[in-house]
Amino acid sequence: MIHYALRCATGHEFDGWFNSSASFDAQASRRLLDCPLCGNTEVARALMAPRVSTNPAMAPRSDTREPARVSTAVTVPPAAATPAPALPDQLRAVLQRIRAEVEQKCDYVGASFPAAARRMHAGAEPPRAIYGDATPDEAAALAEEGIDVTQIPWVPRADS
Repeated sequence: MIHYALRCATGHEFDGWFNSSASFDAQASRRLLDCPLCGNTEVARALMAPRVSTNPAMAPRSDTREPARVSTAVTVPPAAATPAPALPDQLRAVLQRIRAEVEQKCDYVGASFPAAARRMHAGAEPPRAIYGDATPDEAAALAEEGIDVTQIPWVPRADS
């Protein structure tokens, strides 16, 4: 994952995480990125200082092959025993917008998410945007199989 400092055309600065530089470029050119403050879709990378880690676990991997892409998202319910820390209002608003977009543009497959993602990855069914439920172990197994999944923090809807 790559972390970028971003700036919209009106000057608001915010952060974004992307699978690769090409992923950012593709999303920005298709105007799929928007400012969490004003909604402007003219988003570019802002100047930022490089961040170098001295932790060996964070060193770049020698395996740089891109996994096969399947449009997927997985929601993992938070552990009931651990209360979630309070989210800043801006972050909560962004996560609510992400949830609304996912619910509007993707098919909910529930607990059959791992099986549906595997079928699409194998070519047994056409690729489509899906979301559903998976345990952390199931999500890790999908990633190990080269299936691109993303865990989304599932916050309550903005209208609830």
